[in-house]
Amino acid sequence: MTHSPPGFPKKQGLYDPALEKDACGVGFVVNIKGRKSHEIVEQGLEALVNLTHRGATGADPDVGDGAGILLQLPDAFFREVCGSLGFDLPEAPGYGVGMVFLPSDEAQRAVCESIINDRIVQEGQKLLGWRTVPVQSASLGKISREWMPYIRQVFVAAGADAPDQAALDRKLYVIRRLIEKAVMEAGV
Repeated sequence: MTHSPPGFPKKQGLYDPALEKDACGVGFVVNIKGRKSHEIVEQGLEALVNLTHRGATGADPDVGDGAGILLQLPDAFFREVCGSLGFDLPEAPGYGVGMVFLPSDEAQRAVCESIINDRIVQEGQKLLGWRTVPVQSASLGKISREWMPYIRQVFVAAGADAPDQAALDRKLYVIRRLIEKAVMEAGV
């Protein structure tokens, strides 16, 4: 019979305290009812800040280890910024947003954007528009600044062959894979 370590619940169902492991550098902040709130984002950012004491930095102390946060689509925010860029979004969840890390070289970036635009249309979805993501690079270390990508968001509306969120998610995955392959073949 295994005993629960101090501070852990007793063995029950699929849970076994003997299988507990220390997960250095991992943090989760969620609302189990799926409610959106800025408080959750603030708590997630606080968790990221607190990871630095666990070694979540690279050789350059100003370079992190790529940690980030995953959050729900900020529909109201995107509606506002896209409207100011001259295009409207369909009702959620009838669209997707791609975070795209592009080359800083303008010619290479244009090639990548053209590939992305083409693959979206090729797969029967509708390209709504692009947004350049504002960045604050002043606090970045020298290494990060040298390798910083040009960050844009691409907005895609569901085509007729993506009648629901699951179908759109599958289409966006296929589009992403086609883009990755085409960009590799283009050598950018």
